[in-house]
Amino acid sequence: MNRRLFLKMSAFGVAAVALVGAVGQKAVQGLSRLGIPVPWYRQGPIETTFNYCNICPWRCGIIVKTVNGKVRKIEGNPLDPKSRGMLCARGQAGPSFIYDPDRLSQPMIRVGERGAGEFRSATWEEALDVVADGMKAIAETHGQESIAFFGHTSGDFWFTDHLPQAWGSPNASKASSSLCTSPREEASILTMGTNVGGHEPVDWDYIECLVLIGTHIGEDARNTMMQDLANAKARGAKVIVVDPRFSTAATKADWWLAIKPGTDTALLLAWMNVLIAEDRYDVDFVAEWTEGFEELATHVAEFTPEWAAKITDLPADSIRNTGRMLGTAFPASAIVPGRHTTWYGNDTQRMRAVYIINSLLGAYGRKGGIYLGKKPLLDPYPQRPYTVQGSSGGCAAEPGEEESAELPLGPTGKVRADGVREKFLRGPTAMQELIEPMITGDPYPIKGLFLYGLNLLHTIPNPERTKEALRNLDLVVGIDVLPQDHIAWCDVVLPEASYLERYDELWACKHKTPYIAMREPAVEPFADTKPAWWMARELGLRLGLDPYFKWETIEEYLDRRLLTAGSSLEKMRAAGGIVVQKGAPYLEDHSSSPFMTPSGKIQLYSAPLADAGFDAIPVYEPIAEPPPGSFRLLYGRHPVHTFAMTQNTPALSELYPENEVWISASAAPSLGVRDGDRVVVRNEAGVTEGPVRAKVTQRIRQDAVYMVHGFGHKTKELTRAVGRGASDAALMSDYALDPICGGAGMRVTFVTIEREA
Repeated sequence: MNRRLFLKMSAFGVAAVALVGAVGQKAVQGLSRLGIPVPWYRQGPIETTFNYCNICPWRCGIIVKTVNGKVRKIEGNPLDPKSRGMLCARGQAGPSFIYDPDRLSQPMIRVGERGAGEFRSATWEEALDVVADGMKAIAETHGQESIAFFGHTSGDFWFTDHLPQAWGSPNASKASSSLCTSPREEASILTMGTNVGGHEPVDWDYIECLVLIGTHIGEDARNTMMQDLANAKARGAKVIVVDPRFSTAATKADWWLAIKPGTDTALLLAWMNVLIAEDRYDVDFVAEWTEGFEELATHVAEFTPEWAAKITDLPADSIRNTGRMLGTAFPASAIVPGRHTTWYGNDTQRMRAVYIINSLLGAYGRKGGIYLGKKPLLDPYPQRPYTVQGSSGGCAAEPGEEESAELPLGPTGKVRADGVREKFLRGPTAMQELIEPMITGDPYPIKGLFLYGLNLLHTIPNPERTKEALRNLDLVVGIDVLPQDHIAWCDVVLPEASYLERYDELWACKHKTPYIAMREPAVEPFADTKPAWWMARELGLRLGLDPYFKWETIEEYLDRRLLTAGSSLEKMRAAGGIVVQKGAPYLEDHSSSPFMTPSGKIQLYSAPLADAGFDAIPVYEPIAEPPPGSFRLLYGRHPVHTFAMTQNTPALSELYPENEVWISASAAPSLGVRDGDRVVVRNEAGVTEGPVRAKVTQRIRQDAVYMVHGFGHKTKELTRAVGRGASDAALMSDYALDPICGGAGMRVTFVTIEREA
């Protein structure tokens, strides 16, 4: 649907609503007298607002329809390059999310022991004064750097970017970095000189062969990619899925490779061997756009499919044939980068191997391969330079932005406390590594913590260690829509207006066709809730940060930013809520190299890694295997739930109220477990979760078990989620730190399964 047709249809819809109001009123009254429910769209005039979804990180453009001051329906915006007029179950459940009766409704101040969840109500003035005074006290004793800021979801700009940079703390961190995408981003920067960004840049319209390696399209419910995969399959594209589990995507694949967990790099090296040994790579692209091919060819010569077969538990012929399939279709073939890539602690090198294969296929900047994403033209709001200049994932305007060559420094010259460029080579940040300074004070103490929009106890491995850290802080501030588990550990709780009740920062999306999306309120904020931008501004003014909050209203702020893109809020509304700009997806669209390496070429051999003592070309590193009688714990998503955020949402909890643990049908008999039994899951540290329902299935290898992430809530304030299912995060007493990027590899937990007594 083009913009002109969309706007004509919108105008027609408004006219139709007016007509219903004029001639349909008697019919509505008649239905009411007969006791027949009146459809929402006949209960009054329909008002339309534009937004982008906040129920997962994908940020699909949406159209919100409101009747009589209540959100009644959410649809995908057909002008949005991501939603394209479609929306998943999560996005459509937005009204159920914001009308959850368990929502936080007023500011609160702790009165009991931290963790007991005992609070008294407070005014906004009092709550913000308490927070500001606490921040000042910490800064006076320890410095601004001793306050950390954690965040997630699309509203986190104000509390993980703007406020910490203005305040002067380099210790801001987004869960989307070291607990999700860091290996993908850092490997991309090391190899191509640029990051991937939020949206995997696969040229789906023309791709002929693709690999999904641990990428669960259809279960993580990224709207666009579900559409893209379905369309690619309909066109005849070949799909190879590499996964220890027969995932939803695997059911659509031409090849399912049920790989042994932790051996993916061996498979990737064998594919390189096949492509080079059989001359199935793009010779011209490699010659023009890469460096290090001779070293690579020598390196992989010994890594034959037969070698990899012994490691991966895959037949050598399957490895060879799938490698040939990739090499037959180039440059319209690629391995999809994926998003969650923190697996085993050696993940940056595995992702380097992915990018090297894509380079051999000549995929970068080629039709049907990996397009070159571009950011939209949109300047920041003009203001005084920040006290701290941030890095991606922590203090950058968008997760995954290009990392600064300079470490962010606090006003006293202190670097980040999480070990960036010290414990690990690059960054940008490692949220889980900021827990230790809260306990040990090394390299300096973290004494304050802001928590925005993430369920901390379901986010970072070893939640008991996290609780120990929380007990040691002077100030913990929670900003959320719902009373998530960590809220009980906060000193001050600031209830946020939901994404459908507020203006927010613009969504500037790096994409094949870069675009800007707006968020505007569809209804008034619930009860005594406030938007994050208002909270940040009020705190900033109390802290003497006036130069960073020169604007009086959020509309003024947004209009000033949009001016640089030749737009405004009014113009965006008239245009359907989206401003789409021209992209440059292919090599021919660039007058110079798009690869931001010193040579302008893709680095198959990485000199910076070699100089730092790492392998310049990836090698396979074996990882620990489960002890006898134990299983590796794998985890993933469900199409109707997002992280630990939506389990309490009425419409979604009804569809999938609790998770289960997948157990191989060949392993279950020895455990005395049948499908549907309740079982207890126990890790090596003795931590138990459950009882949880067992799903005995042939769809998983016998050396692993699998759980959907985000269940096992403990707080009674979440009345539908409490006690439902089991928490995978609670079972992760440890993780494997990636020495290159600081990512937390979370697939290193071994568990036993016991039938409930």
